[in-house]
Formats: sequence, C-alpha cells, structure tokens
Amino acid sequence: MYVNSHFKVHPATSLAFASARGFGMVVATDGGRPVAAHLPFRLIEADGKVPKLEFHVARVNPLAAIAEKGGDWLVAVWGHDAYVSPDWYASAEQVPTWLYQAVHLSGPVRVIPGDHTRGHTERLSAKFEQWLAPKPEWKLDKVADRRREMLLTAIVAVEMTIETIEGNFKLNQHKSDADHVAVAGALARQDDPSAREIAKRMVALRPHLDYMSLVPVGAFSGEVCSGSPQKNATNASELAG
Repeated sequence: MYVNSHFKVHPATSLAFASARGFGMVVATDGGRPVAAHLPFRLIEADGKVPKLEFHVARVNPLAAIAEKGGDWLVAVWGHDAYVSPDWYASAEQVPTWLYQAVHLSGPVRVIPGDHTRGHTERLSAKFEQWLAPKPEWKLDKVADRRREMLLTAIVAVEMTIETIEGNFKLNQHKSDADHVAVAGALARQDDPSAREIAKRMVALRPHLDYMSLVPVGAFSGEVCSGSPQKNATNASELAG
C-alpha cells in the first residue's frame, strides 16, 4: 500500500488499530488470481516475538487449499471513512478527496494443526465475547459434542506471521489549521455516522485549535467546541475516546 509520509502511522499504532477492529479482508493469490474473504481475526503479540494473526475459513473455501501451500498473504483492515467536498475548505483551489484509516498486514501463512482448531476458535470467540460484557461469555462447551466436532472439522484455522505493517491514517494532516477546522466542522454536521467519527479523529489530532471561532456552535456532538482553545483540548480528548 502506498502511504504518503503525512499520513504514515507507527507500526505499534497500526497493530493496535487492527487488534481493536478485529475484522478485515484476507487476500491471497492462486495462479496469479486474487482470492479474498472477509474474516474476523485475533492479533497475537508476545514480548520480543514477531506478531501473528489467527483466523479461520470454511474448509470448502478456496483459501483453505491455498493456505496449505503457504506463501505470503495480506490482511486489510479499515475503519471509518468520509468524502470531503472542496467547498468545505477555508482556502480556495481545493479538490475532492476521501479521508480514512486503513492498515495492511502481510506475511507468510501456515495451517494450524487440526488438534489445535478448538483452542483457536475458543480464543477467537472469547475476544469478541469480552466486548459484550457484562453478558456472560458464550463458550464452545454449550454446543453438543457431536455437533461441535462436526463444526470444527468443517473449518481450517490459519496463522499469519506479520512481517510487513503499513498504516495509513489520512486525516488531512497536511492542511492548514483553518482548513482543518473547516473540514472537521463540515464532517461533524453530516448525517453519516462515519463522517462524524472522522471529524472526531481530526479534532483529536489538533485539540488546541479554537473550533468555536470557525465552526457554528453545536456542530460537534458532545460539546467539543466550548469557546476557548484550552477547553477545546479537554473536550476533544474526551471525544476521541
């Protein structure tokens, strides 16, 4: 993935973003033909060791057979995105663009042995069940033995060693403060939730700016614009989560 130097993020930030998302597009090639699937995954990080991803596919999925051959795969992870109109900028001579956050992870894959498939699925489901707390965690033991074994046999677990990490957070970092505030305000006023989330991330990048003077009162949900740059910094930090 081409990453403009203005938008490049640290590998640790990219990994944290991917881990928090937990879902992406897995891409392999077979005879020069791209093969892809949209899959949940679990990021594995251990001190001093190369990070890895674990995911699984249906045994009938062509990716299962491709995984047996090894080779390098790509996992693309993305977050919110939004269109930006040139009319929103404070300065003239602008052109349309798109803001977004994306991370590409790539490296060699291997098939996880069948006798470890259950452990893989339990760890993966536990990751996402934790998001639903305080709901009691669902466990694979709730599935009858015969059906559980049938389901585990029907999937192929895959591990990818992450050798390349590319993070591209395009949030208009190269624009002036006036343009930054103008675009963030315009995005915050859109009905699209994704556009409003991009606005929050832009505010978090430059929380010291006086958004009140350039953006109508109430443009940001959560009372981001409060009148003073100092107060803005506090509110922007809270809004960014």
